[in-house]
Amino acid sequence: MESAQTGGRSFLRHPVDIPIEIEAEDVRQREPRRLKDVSLGGLACRSERPLTIGAGVVVTIPLVTPVFHAPCSVVWCRRHGSHYEVGIRFTQVEDIFAARMVEQVCQIEHYRQEVLRHEGRALDGETAAQEWIARYAADFPALDSRH
Repeated sequence: MESAQTGGRSFLRHPVDIPIEIEAEDVRQREPRRLKDVSLGGLACRSERPLTIGAGVVVTIPLVTPVFHAPCSVVWCRRHGSHYEVGIRFTQVEDIFAARMVEQVCQIEHYRQEVLRHEGRALDGETAAQEWIARYAADFPALDSRH
């Protein structure tokens, strides 16, 4: 698992091929986004439009069943070329822990796609999960509920 430091916070690198949706109070964004990072207590993603710092947003990750929805708030927004990088923090402690589980599912799905692409092996979900756990679970960081 890679991690990066941004603004004094550690971020867990998230696969960019996992879509999310962001619905903001001041800007409605229904088109899928690509999740970039999951941080200790939040996530970072790309947006075509800027989001207002402090704005309430709802993050949806449709990859899992049931679909993951969580209320969040925007903590930073930076222009990056033709798009914006947006930092979003979870506002409810229970969502932080649910997000960690969702993140593991996303990492396993990304692993399954990478194995198919690079090794030509088509793994079912359970086999992909077993291999990912054996290789990466020990290094998978915990999400922190302290904000």
